[in-house]
Amino acid sequence: MDNALFSRRRAERFAQLLDEANGGRRHHVRSRDDHQLAPLVTLGRHLGANAPDAEVDPEFRTGLRAMLLATAVREGVGAPVPARPAEKASSGRGSLLPPVTARRARARGAILIGIAAGAVAVSGISAASEDAVPGDALYGMKRGTERAQLALTSSDISRGQLFLDFARTRLAEAATLKGSPGGYRAVLDDMDADTRQGVRLLTGAAAQRSDPAALAAVDAFLTDQRRSLSALGGRGSRIDRARTGESLALLESVAERAEAVRAAIACGQEFTVSSDTLGPIPTTCS
Repeated sequence: MDNALFSRRRAERFAQLLDEANGGRRHHVRSRDDHQLAPLVTLGRHLGANAPDAEVDPEFRTGLRAMLLATAVREGVGAPVPARPAEKASSGRGSLLPPVTARRARARGAILIGIAAGAVAVSGISAASEDAVPGDALYGMKRGTERAQLALTSSDISRGQLFLDFARTRLAEAATLKGSPGGYRAVLDDMDADTRQGVRLLTGAAAQRSDPAALAAVDAFLTDQRRSLSALGGRGSRIDRARTGESLALLESVAERAEAVRAAIACGQEFTVSSDTLGPIPTTCS
């Protein structure tokens, strides 16, 4: 995960949204991160109401506690705040925090809540649903955890890699659904959507930085995905085989786009604003 995973701004905004969802005071200022954090808020409420029977790894529990304690010390959460002399003399209630200080203390506490909720949702609770497939009771939890991971990830490269990981997961699910009417094709639809999203973010990052490093993740994905998907191509009904062929054709288009972007970067071509579902469309090197 990238270094901005638990940035102050995103963690504090997540805590505010979670507080609003649980009946707390509404914050009237909207944030551009709200649409990304909304799935995580929904997952947080769902986890609170329907906590799965999962055993959290003791090592993870110890690490999370250490991280929260270190953050509390750094942010001063729980530390006594001395009142100003003038306030003591005028109000006679020196033990009370000034309004601004109290708000800051609550904000710092909210950041810790956001960190804890995000970490548990992604690293602990998701263990109960990681093997779920479409039709299982915990499959919605599994997909919700994936959306939470995306909400907590801020860089295009990290998000692109996550989408490709999700596409691998969808293919593994599809292998268990061969012969399921409609289920196999629906999972491949989701897989292709994840593939396009991941490739678009990674090719866009490579073009923006004029650096093909981000395309290495695309190359590795293609190697594994082609092999696994080809193994499914000869099985199932005629309709399923045709649908598998469509996903294989998409992978060929991805390979062509990655090579075109890499070639354009190598010859110093500027990328135009033209793009499609696989990202920027490079011009041909002269």
